Amino acid sequence: MSQDPWLQNYDATCRLAQEIAENIHERNRQQRTGGNPAKINMTLRASLQKLKQTVSQLKEGLLRASSSRQLMQSEADRRQNLIDDLLTREKHLNATFKGDVTEPEPSRSTLMAGGAGASGGAAGNPWLVNESDETRGLTFGEIKQQQQRIVEAQDAGLDALAAVISRQKIMGQEIGNELEEQNGMLVVIVLLLIAIVVIAVWPV
Repeated sequence: MSQDPWLQNYDATCRLAQEIAENIHERNRQQRTGGNPAKINMTLRASLQKLKQTVSQLKEGLLRASSSRQLMQSEADRRQNLIDDLLTREKHLNATFKGDVTEPEPSRSTLMAGGAGASGGAAGNPWLVNESDETRGLTFGEIKQQQQRIVEAQDAGLDALAAVISRQKIMGQEIGNELEEQNGMLVVIVLLLIAIVVIAVWPV
């Protein structure tokens, strides 16, 4: 099954947020080493504006889907939580870019290097400082694959639920048709009984 366009946009927004975090990390490194971060600052401003727009688009898309009842309430709530997390990321990224907060210490230096040693100078992922047991020790690519598997499993569960609901609807329609037929037969029987009683008591 093809992935939901909203989820595709969400994944792209997460990648954008990750890219911004890495660029802020690089900008700060350049500042510490006496480099000129002017170019990367321009890129960051444009990326932060794009992040704001894409998060807003996700909110609008979820609102439309919820209003038209295209989503189950549990899925709408799950997606709202994803948006809330993105809003928190966006706020933190803006604050870090402006220097209002400092970068968190990276949890591991090899996240984006796919297992390369710390001497390779790979940037850490500031979003995984308090990472869970499920993601600890995984590369960024492996984490994304894990998230994709979770989404696919959820999609499969929703498909199965939709199939069950569809079968129940069909069964309900069949039961309704049978009841209508039985009611029709019952009316005929009652009319026949009435006719028999009338004939029996009618004077000859």
